[in-house]
Amino acid sequence: MSLAPSTRSRETRARVLIVDDSAVARAALSRFVAVDTAFEVAAAVPDASRALDFLSREQVDVILLDLEMPRTSGIEALPELIAAGRGARVLVVSSAAAEGAAVTMRALALGAADTLVKPAAGAFASRFGEVLMQRLTVLASGGRAAPASRSPLPSAGLTFDAIAIGASTGGIHALASLLQVLPAAVRQPIFITQHLPPSFSPFFAEQVALSARRRCEVAADRATVRENQVYIAPGTAHLTVQRLSHGEIVTRLSQTPSATGNLPSVDPMFASLADVYGDRLLAITLSGMGRDGLDGARAVHAAGGALLVQDQASSVVWGMPGAIAGAGLARAILSPHAIGALIAASVGVTA
Repeated sequence: MSLAPSTRSRETRARVLIVDDSAVARAALSRFVAVDTAFEVAAAVPDASRALDFLSREQVDVILLDLEMPRTSGIEALPELIAAGRGARVLVVSSAAAEGAAVTMRALALGAADTLVKPAAGAFASRFGEVLMQRLTVLASGGRAAPASRSPLPSAGLTFDAIAIGASTGGIHALASLLQVLPAAVRQPIFITQHLPPSFSPFFAEQVALSARRRCEVAADRATVRENQVYIAPGTAHLTVQRLSHGEIVTRLSQTPSATGNLPSVDPMFASLADVYGDRLLAITLSGMGRDGLDGARAVHAAGGALLVQDQASSVVWGMPGAIAGAGLARAILSPHAIGALIAASVGVTA
């Protein structure tokens, strides 16, 4: 096993709760976690009821959750586990979390921080262990430290003709929280780049349509941008826009490599929208790892657009929003629900 142990002290170890009905899986996951001295296995239990009982008495940092379990499935127990976890991040580790699985999208929408496909019994190779521990490290750290808080932008000063939203790890649940608050009076087009594999795009679009209560589609090249419509970046291309000579705005898809290596990337979306909408663009960055969106945020700022970012307390990973906040570009640092409420107030609706 090639996992390099850290030097983190026992007193500061992140505590992990493993919930899986397979004794083989519990043992394998426990071995991987135990190798890294930054973590300790708080408990390994076979079902959701025992997990809830444990969480009623103990605090953990991360929960590894299987979805396919007897009596109460992991997906059914997820909301209760999140509530009982009191801030613990849930990493779904399940064979059901295959790419494109609708259950995976549902788990992320319900609040799971991330998902990882569990190998078959007897196939827990060291590579799986390395990926598992990388995910655990990200979730346990939560990203960078918060800068000084920034006062919310007065809703009366929030004017826009388009909304752009970028997100990654933890962003699906945050996005749902934001969109659910938006009233029907917000009819400006919404553009979303969420880091997801291509096979997830149709499921994600369906989930967004339900949360936003408006039409949502995976963006196509050269489609006319219409009001009251949500456009999703496909997993195979960046979502950008272009204003044609006669004034019509259309979506464009691009596979030009981004500086961050992401495909799709938030940077080209923000930059192209800033070029088209200028100071009438509202750009929002939600939970996510890394710095994708920072260069695009600079373009939005230069064009006079407004930038809002998710706060650290509500973010699964405060990398992407934290990078923009740390650069002093954010007009407000708020929870997703508060961002949605601010947008609602800007059109005269109380969320």
